Amino acid sequence: MKAPAPKYAANDGVIAAAQAALGDMLVEATDLVGEVNLTVRRDDLVAAMTVLRDQPMLQYQQLVEIAGVDYPARAERFDVCYMLLSLTRNHRIRVRVMTDEVQPVPSVTEIWPVAGWLEREVYDMYGVLFSGNADLRRILTDYGFRGHPQRKDFPLSGFVELRYSEADKRVVYEPVQLAQDFRNFDFMSPWEGAQYVLPGDEKAATAPAAAPAPPPPAAPEAKGAPTPASADQVAKADAAEKPVKARVRKPKTSDGPKDTGIGKATPKAGPAPADPDVVKKPRKPRAPRKPKGAA
Repeated sequence: MKAPAPKYAANDGVIAAAQAALGDMLVEATDLVGEVNLTVRRDDLVAAMTVLRDQPMLQYQQLVEIAGVDYPARAERFDVCYMLLSLTRNHRIRVRVMTDEVQPVPSVTEIWPVAGWLEREVYDMYGVLFSGNADLRRILTDYGFRGHPQRKDFPLSGFVELRYSEADKRVVYEPVQLAQDFRNFDFMSPWEGAQYVLPGDEKAATAPAAAPAPPPPAAPEAKGAPTPASADQVAKADAAEKPVKARVRKPKTSDGPKDTGIGKATPKAGPAPADPDVVKKPRKPRAPRKPKGAA
């Protein structure tokens, strides 16, 4: 491979063309880490997307993805990002609008019908509303799910949990009940000098004196399973044992045709198979030969 990733057209002139085409609809345009980012007004989103699609200098015909970002410290905490691709110019840009939990974002389903499912994902994960989407329902979470999982203030344990009830013979929803409360971790390795006492270590200060160390083990035993006998006793027992001969009436040999009755000893042994295409004529009996000297 000559390049680690597909090469796209350069960003030269893209921001200038977008500023000239969008005008007051454009709030901010940046070129960071090789990506062009356009921030447009929320109310002018549909008009701006139409210009970006139809403008001859831009021609971003395809909507690739819609993603959400949550910044809880901001008044308009959500960013809705649209990734656009120009097939004719081989270029990508990102268009961004900002909103909150109440203000809806205009839907772009009239421009790209695929946006219907993508907007449902953003609504399900972040709770962003889209005006003009005829089917704005949850798409990833279950029925009756509370909250939006991708928000920064969503609890890690959630609000409800589901399980199969043997008594009711169905799936039931219950409030979350953790078997063990969350503990406060500082993510510091104990062997690197933690500034706290781990649970159970407080017993080490009041523990009784350690028991005396056990005597060193004896010499290694002979092969086999562990046994209380010494190595010499095991060796004498092995020498005293008589070898047991196998009770075999006939030594094992390879079976031949005479033993199995299958096949022939050699490929050419026995009569040749009959050939149905060859018709053999019956032979005439030969006359007996006369002995020599007979008249």
